[in-house]
Amino acid sequence: MNAPESPSLETTEEVMFFDTDAGGVVHNIAYLRFIETCRTRLAARIGMDIPAMMAVQQYPVVVRTEIDYRRPAKFGDTLTIHGWLDELERARFWCRFEIRRTGDDAIFVACRQALALVQLPKGKPLRLPAEWRAKWPHLFRVNE
Repeated sequence: MNAPESPSLETTEEVMFFDTDAGGVVHNIAYLRFIETCRTRLAARIGMDIPAMMAVQQYPVVVRTEIDYRRPAKFGDTLTIHGWLDELERARFWCRFEIRRTGDDAIFVACRQALALVQLPKGKPLRLPAEWRAKWPHLFRVNE
């Protein structure tokens, strides 16, 4: 039996003038905004109802970002952001992202982010939902 695929999502962003510096090259913070949009939509796909979570003050919080800027995107480029659920632990999950120019195989940005579910206002880390282990057992780390 084949393992189920990891949940994934693609979004598209057009590089606007405000995303760039004076040379027309995308700022590093703009890439993170593109990733944030993709990650928020990916969260919905994996069953995280953000408004419902906010009502009980449980939030997915980014605790680590690893990002490699491989080549610059420029004003007017259309970018495809591909994100997927990569790894699960007891109280933390990892997502990966690649940003490419639409129609181009070259990777502009590769990113990996760790998130934790946190109960506010105490900042208490929570275990990931039990159903995640049943849905994606191949993503759980053996040595948690």
